[in-house]
Amino acid sequence: MQLKHLRTLLSPQDGAAKVTCMAWSQNNAKFAVCTVDRVVLLYDEHGERRDKFSTKPADMKYGRKSYMVKGMAFSPDSTKIAIGQTDNIIYVYKIGEDWGDKKVICNKFIQTSAVTCLQWPAEYIIVFGLAEGKVRLANTKTNKSSTIYGTESYVVSLTTNCSGKGILSGHADGTIVRYFFDDEGSGESQGKLVNHPCPPYALAWATNSIVAAGCDRKIVAYGKEGHVLQTFDYSRNPQEREFTTAVASPGGQSVVLGSYDRLRVFNWSPQRSIWEEAKPKEIANLYTITALAWKRDGSRLCVGTLCGGVEQFDCCLRRMAHTCNPTTLGG
Repeated sequence: MQLKHLRTLLSPQDGAAKVTCMAWSQNNAKFAVCTVDRVVLLYDEHGERRDKFSTKPADMKYGRKSYMVKGMAFSPDSTKIAIGQTDNIIYVYKIGEDWGDKKVICNKFIQTSAVTCLQWPAEYIIVFGLAEGKVRLANTKTNKSSTIYGTESYVVSLTTNCSGKGILSGHADGTIVRYFFDDEGSGESQGKLVNHPCPPYALAWATNSIVAAGCDRKIVAYGKEGHVLQTFDYSRNPQEREFTTAVASPGGQSVVLGSYDRLRVFNWSPQRSIWEEAKPKEIANLYTITALAWKRDGSRLCVGTLCGGVEQFDCCLRRMAHTCNPTTLGG
């Protein structure tokens, strides 16, 4: 039982050519990659590159290299892509249903600081974080944006729960904040949940807990009200480096964290009510992992790197009597 490498979708470069963000469409048919050159590459569900388009700066007078793309997400109907940029803007592109359809900007949202991360959890509702610490909402129907909550600290990560009705933001001062559009009867609290020991660049919201990690090389699982459930400490391991990104499986039963040349895989054990670590996936010359994206059906995990590579892995790992459970990752 292992995280099996399927194919290379994008070959790495000789130097830094960071994959800044990646996203799967909700209908599982399209996969988007944005690299440091600010071009969005579109792949089909089989990993074949089918289309691409260039993003644009907020103001052409500053030139095409005046910004980076920091966040990207498909609309729930899979026909649009939102692009969050460091030049204080979000563009929404209508990409159409067929490959090669003309890409048209249908919304733009100008902000007061750099967009640092972005999610699209519900129809018309884009949620994003800013360098100035605010978490905001952009409504594609009204073309207006508004602040959900403000903090004084740069937003380093943003994720949603499995239903998309709750959001978590991680901040440079270690704060993790939770907000619900609808708590679905859970009664869980809103507001500041945790003060993590370092900026939680790797943040995932799984079914039974929240998993956070960063530059201190420790992975912490927090319970629903912010108490520490488990700590996995790799700070004394000379082979481990900082954790840069994390993703939960669509079913919320597994979490994968990326660092340097390594993916760490954790599975929730319902019997023991704890996270169990599977055998890590070590990949020489992968270098720093900068982006992770899980296909909505749970069957594929894509990994983007500092050197511009994108690798695709099979997550359908527990095969018994010719069946598979894509939500549980084994070592």
